[in-house]
Amino acid sequence: MAARPDVNLKRAYDPPSSRDGTRILVDRLWPRGIKKAKARIDLWLKDVAPSAALRQWFGHDPARWSEFRRRYRAELKRRPEAFAQLRARARQGRITLVFGARDARRNQAVVLKSMLAGRGAKRARRAVPVR
Repeated sequence: MAARPDVNLKRAYDPPSSRDGTRILVDRLWPRGIKKAKARIDLWLKDVAPSAALRQWFGHDPARWSEFRRRYRAELKRRPEAFAQLRARARQGRITLVFGARDARRNQAVVLKSMLAGRGAKRARRAVPVR
């Protein structure tokens, strides 16, 4: 049985750490007010981010979280190469999924972490970012 990937979550506005491993931005848009040098992003995977339409529909409304997870997973199934690239990076060693959302418990990075761990959609809400 393969070891579970070592995946952390961190807001783009939190300072980078030597424990982050490969820092992967999983937003379609660059986080506002963050300079690229300060963010220390190793890889920007725009294609693994939710579509603009899904992101706007969700609007980080907690009442839409369950449906967002379902729709986002469906989007990723239609773009398997994007998620495959993320999975390949996770197999190489520790990664930190970097996101810009204020809500650290309800965003695409939480869904991605649960998918990388092979968890079902219901467990996605338990993935919590590190500080």
